[in-house]
Amino acid sequence: MDEAALEAQRVAAGVAGRATIGCVGSATYSLLPPLARALREELPGIDFTFRGEMLVPAQLAALRRGGLDVALLRPPLDGTGLDVRRLRTDRLVVALPEGHPLADADVVRLADLAGEDFIVHAGEGRSVMHAEVVARCRAAGFEPQVRHEVAETSTLVTFVAAGLGVALVPEPVSLLVVAGACHRALADPGPGVDLAVATRREESAVVASVLAVLGRVVGEQ
Repeated sequence: MDEAALEAQRVAAGVAGRATIGCVGSATYSLLPPLARALREELPGIDFTFRGEMLVPAQLAALRRGGLDVALLRPPLDGTGLDVRRLRTDRLVVALPEGHPLADADVVRLADLAGEDFIVHAGEGRSVMHAEVVARCRAAGFEPQVRHEVAETSTLVTFVAAGLGVALVPEPVSLLVVAGACHRALADPGPGVDLAVATRREESAVVASVLAVLGRVVGEQ
C-alpha cells in the first residue's frame, strides 16, 4: 500500500506514468530525436511512446479519443476542445532530384516550378501541407501538376530522389538525408508554416511535465 501511495504521488507530481506523443513528418526528423533524448533524461519515471509520420487529421482524432496525449502538428486545424500553442515557424524549401536543371542554383523561384510534376502529401483534407503547397503555387501564378500523393514525408523525399517530381517541404525535412535528393532555398518563400503542440484541455501533470521539457528543447534549437 505504501508503494501504491508513493506511485500515486509521483503520477500526481508529473514524474511517473505514461504518455504517447505524435509527430507530423517534419517534426519526426527535426524535433523528435532531441525531444526523446531529453524526456528520457529528465523524466525517467515516465513510459513514453512515440508515433512519427502522422498526418494532422489522424493526430487530432487520436488526441480526442485518448490515443495521443501530445500532438506535434501544423495549423490550421480544428482545435475545438483542445489547447493549441505555436512552437516555431519553419520556412518552405524545394526538394529536387539531383541532376535536376534547378539543382545547381543557390535559390529557386517558385514560378520556375511551373510545369513540374509535384509530389505532395495526401489531399482531400488529410494533410495541411497539401493545401499549403497548392495555395503557394497558385499565388505564384500556376496550378501544380500533382502526380503523386503520399502519407509519409520519408516516402515523399524518396519519390523526389527517384526523379518522380519535385516537392515543397518545411525546411526541417532537409535533415532527412536520402541519396538522390537535394534541397534548395526559395527566392520567394513567403510566410513560414507554423509547428504547434496540441493537448486535451484536461491536461494531466504528466503532460504538463512533457510540455515543460518540450519548451526547453524548442528554445535550444
